[in-house]
Amino acid sequence: MRVPDPAPPAGSKRHPPSPALARVTFAGPDLRAFRSDGLDQSLSLFLPHPGQAEPAVPVELGEGWWQGWRELPEDVRAVMRSYTLRSLRRDTDGHTAEIDVDFVLHGLEPDSGIQAGPAARWAADAAPGDRVLLLGPAVADNRAIRFRPPEDTDLVVIWGDETAVPAACAIVEALPAGTRARVWLQVPHAEDVQDLRTAADAEITWLVGDAADGPEATLATLRAAQLPPAEHPYVWIAGESGCVKRLRRHFVGERGVDRRRVTFVGYWRRGLTEEQLREQG
Repeated sequence: MRVPDPAPPAGSKRHPPSPALARVTFAGPDLRAFRSDGLDQSLSLFLPHPGQAEPAVPVELGEGWWQGWRELPEDVRAVMRSYTLRSLRRDTDGHTAEIDVDFVLHGLEPDSGIQAGPAARWAADAAPGDRVLLLGPAVADNRAIRFRPPEDTDLVVIWGDETAVPAACAIVEALPAGTRARVWLQVPHAEDVQDLRTAADAEITWLVGDAADGPEATLATLRAAQLPPAEHPYVWIAGESGCVKRLRRHFVGERGVDRRRVTFVGYWRRGLTEEQLREQG
């Protein structure tokens, strides 16, 4: 992972793929060093506070930048948030030219009852030339890619809530032809359903609104699902930490999937900010 010396600017495009998401395209010369095989690639974004021209990260400290960032006043230091790569485009030389990141716009709707976080507020107002700092991979096949089905996999099973939809969509679109896949994606509104193109033999079910409210409803939906016969299934589950753990227990304990063939990732935890989650982890 490397921190670019100057913070690269947010690119010239911001286009919502759905009402619940804002897609921001990032560009800049430092992205040439960004290398990834895609899928559920995670990365970290350092965002400025309102009124700041760029995020406050002391990259001039070299190896000591992280400690220096942590020691800055909370209302000064850049806001760090973890996201997954939605897509990547290369230039004619094969270097990364642009990347897309989808932001969930929690708490921005009137009377939502949820306080919008700093990343959602930033993404909602992002404009060409806005500057961020990105911490990402310099090696294409890296540890921050969690989706790793074994070679003998004969069925891919995917579940993700709205925070995992960008990663899940990137995975589904990258599945090779002939791959059997059953996919459940949870979104708040019918308008959030996306038309995915994939070469895989994928059955994609979108769980919308009340049908996907809470872990109990999600668990009931998956319990009722009929999976095609498979000797070596692989399961990828991502989203709210508590729900992810319950679904993992379902696949391992109730369906008998080898726990080594289940990848589960908690992107967030109900009632906790990312800072609080990081302190606990």
